[in-house]
Amino acid sequence: MQFDPTGVIPACLMPFDSDLEIDEPAYRRHLSDLAGVEGITAITVNGHAAEVHALSFAEQQRGIEIAHDELAGKLPLVAGIHTGNTREAASLAKMASAAGAAALLVFPSEVLTLGGQQKPECARAHLNAIAESTELPLILFQYPISGGLGYPLDNLLQLCSEFPSIRAIKDWCNDPALHERHIRELHALDRPVKVLSTHSMWLLSSLVLGCDGLLSGAGSVIANLQVALFQAVQRNDLQAARSINDRIYPTVRAFYSDPLLDMHNRMKEALVLLGRLDAAHVRPPLMKLKPSETERIGSLLAEAGITPSTIYQNEIS
Repeated sequence: MQFDPTGVIPACLMPFDSDLEIDEPAYRRHLSDLAGVEGITAITVNGHAAEVHALSFAEQQRGIEIAHDELAGKLPLVAGIHTGNTREAASLAKMASAAGAAALLVFPSEVLTLGGQQKPECARAHLNAIAESTELPLILFQYPISGGLGYPLDNLLQLCSEFPSIRAIKDWCNDPALHERHIRELHALDRPVKVLSTHSMWLLSSLVLGCDGLLSGAGSVIANLQVALFQAVQRNDLQAARSINDRIYPTVRAFYSDPLLDMHNRMKEALVLLGRLDAAHVRPPLMKLKPSETERIGSLLAEAGITPSTIYQNEIS
């Protein structure tokens, strides 16, 4: 189906069984739960939320195939391309296209953290290999500049102008001023490029700047609240948006506290507490949360008014 990178796009989790193998029944149930949220526009697989760093090539392929089968054309799939190896990135892109993805979320090569911002030709070569491997539209994952993987603005604008298949960025620059420049300058290109926010820690502030949507792992738990917030912002209904954001705020504290490496681990535990997953297994080097932190997550979900009966109910805004 034709992919339009707008609206609310949850990034799904990847459930594992006690042997740390993919738990296909749980994965299918999770995908079905998300697909039932009225107002989402796509689902992302093989992203950070799915612990893509711990998935083999074959597991990533199987993850797309299962999702494509489970969704049966109801929603487009965005597949993450996460590898430091450019040749493997091209192979992943070909595989994702054949397995049923409608678009690709392109992570920067981790090799570039060692000064790649000073050599934009390296990022260009990585993207070129992917773009030549598929006709699917691309979403560039924009990291914080301070970490060495973010594209400097001039480089980002050049890449978006040079590669017609780049349709959007997933913006995690974590800098409000730069975030606004991304929105304004990417929208002003001769071929406008859309901006999907992943600033889940300050989502309301991000969306009001003019984002075209959001792509977030927190959507694996609160997609309904994200839809309600995005729609309120689109209507310019600040009162409703602030009210919904008050509901979201406790989940920010639940998921995005230090250390951030546990954010998706916490989302799994939240779904267990809410009766949507049977277990919250994660692959090393991630480790299971301590009971005290799980209890804290439960308290914050209650503060947000999220219960087993309300988790995916559409919000009235």
